[in-house]
Amino acid sequence: MPPPAGGAEPRRWLGDRIGSVEVLAALLVLLIIFREPLAGALSTPRLQTWTTVFVSVMVQAVPFLVFGVLLSAVIAVFVPRSFWARALPKHPAAAVPVASAAGVVLPGCECGSVPIAGSLIRRGVTPAAALAFLLAAPAINPIVLTATAVAFPNNPEMVLARGLASLVVAMVMGWLWLRLGRADWIRLPRRPELDDASRGRAFWAAVRHDVTHAGGFLVLGAMAAASINVLVPERWLQTLADNAVLSVLALAVLAVLLSICSEADAFVAASLSQFSLTSRLVFLVVGPMVDLKLISMQAGVFGRRFALRFAPATFAVAVAVAVGAGAVLL
Repeated sequence: MPPPAGGAEPRRWLGDRIGSVEVLAALLVLLIIFREPLAGALSTPRLQTWTTVFVSVMVQAVPFLVFGVLLSAVIAVFVPRSFWARALPKHPAAAVPVASAAGVVLPGCECGSVPIAGSLIRRGVTPAAALAFLLAAPAINPIVLTATAVAFPNNPEMVLARGLASLVVAMVMGWLWLRLGRADWIRLPRRPELDDASRGRAFWAAVRHDVTHAGGFLVLGAMAAASINVLVPERWLQTLADNAVLSVLALAVLAVLLSICSEADAFVAASLSQFSLTSRLVFLVVGPMVDLKLISMQAGVFGRRFALRFAPATFAVAVAVAVGAGAVLL
């Protein structure tokens, strides 16, 4: 718009742009104004349940998200590209099982593995190996396997079945990506702040970027998981548990909807005693690889085209492998 005749600038009521600080200030003002109606609404049992589930998902996920973000920043800034060329086999097909097995040494959950996998791809690691690591790390690390052993003290075979099934799924998905994946399905956000800054400034810039980017999608996933917990009646579970096929599919879908971190999901699976061990194994294998918050974070880090293809394929492979492992080992 051209300036008025007198040469004065047109008056801007909202400034050049509305940023996050302005939005936060407006929300705080609205909370103060409507505090009494909100307090009454929050006292209802269903909303209290929703709040409890949302907070529990966030409390479980945030520490591991921060851990993964810090490790991701270290990989992006301090680890040279030549290290990955030496650490992983040159042939992509051989790099997939090595990257999958590397998940054993990383005590983290899916919330942290997504930004780490993004940094690995930026540092030159073949996407198939990075994606195999993304799937394996939350499911076969020592913390998760120990939690599974504690949750199933009378069924130690669950630990072996979960570890082997999750490792097989990660390798299969890595090899499938080599066969069917396309480079243009992955669109990592540009990171110009890492190019010309010092290592210290680049490290904190990477941390701030990943916390803001991945954390926002984590919040959306936690909100969706809390809503599902409130809307699905508990009596449906018993009906589904009586059918062998439906019980497997039900717990697979439930794992996606509940979005529980892998360090805690074994205790939830143990509490579903009306379901068979195979059904609960499917819950434990699917959950760390495909859930609402993980799909949201993958869409934010790798792009929607990637998430829309990778998540359904992972779900199908995880269910099939877990059922096979349950038939053999349980």
